[in-house]
Amino acid sequence: MTAYRAAVIGLGAMGMGMASSLVAAGIDTAGCDISEDARNAFAQAGGRAVGTPREAATGADAVAIVVVNADQVASVLRGPDGVLASLAPGSVVLGCATMPPDAAQSLAAEVEAAGGLYLDAPISGGPVKAAAGKLSVMASGAQTAFDKARPLLDAAAETVFELGDAPGPGSTMKMVNQLLAGVHIASAMEAMALAIKSGLDADTVFKVITASAGNSWMFENRVPHVLENDYSPKSAVDIFIKDLGIVLAQGERLDFPLPISQTALQRFQEAKDMGLGRADDASVIKVYQRDGGFALPGDEET
Repeated sequence: MTAYRAAVIGLGAMGMGMASSLVAAGIDTAGCDISEDARNAFAQAGGRAVGTPREAATGADAVAIVVVNADQVASVLRGPDGVLASLAPGSVVLGCATMPPDAAQSLAAEVEAAGGLYLDAPISGGPVKAAAGKLSVMASGAQTAFDKARPLLDAAAETVFELGDAPGPGSTMKMVNQLLAGVHIASAMEAMALAIKSGLDADTVFKVITASAGNSWMFENRVPHVLENDYSPKSAVDIFIKDLGIVLAQGERLDFPLPISQTALQRFQEAKDMGLGRADDASVIKVYQRDGGFALPGDEET
């Protein structure tokens, strides 16, 4: 029996973690990224680093595309150096980017027309869980696509939610998750800003809230970036401008108002306008600092 082979295209924080977890599970894994540094890092981790999506997909049973948006997925698939130029019939493509549901359906049709299978499979959990093989995958697609992807999913994910037998529901669920994630980040930063402006000690606020009903996963995960004065991008402001944009576009399609999401997006956009688009999404607190005139942890040392 031929050994299972996988490919991961996009070796950013999440893709590198996923690819590394596949290597750790003993799966022959090719990794591809436009960054030579990322390719070299993957090779040092024991993977097969290649230069094009076509090379990555050659001989692969499953190809996970872990990029930012639907346009990037499409560019990875198409062209003479794209995945579809070498994807074997019956192999599966996992679209792991956050995208509108109709985009997932369109990309699935393109892959299926070329003889492949498609799993609408956005991921969540962050780089640490990705590297540990403990992602959450919100997936939908044909059972044959799930079956073909199963060894990859077993190695990369702690939980796989099977949400339907066609592409679309996976991306819809991820959209709902991103609504909550973006709103929770914005509200966490607003709460911390209010606490600091009111004279509370930031470290004490964190200790109290994480032991209280007002806590959230995002509060617990992102506030330490503020406390440590570390805004290097684990997840950037620009990501939530994109994702909340997807949320609001869906609301418009459904003629369904989403005022809280709109307000959160405005805060992220203001952070971007301050030059913080590529900074960590916890940088939203700096919008409040600008408006409120208070010092953040570490300011007195800079």
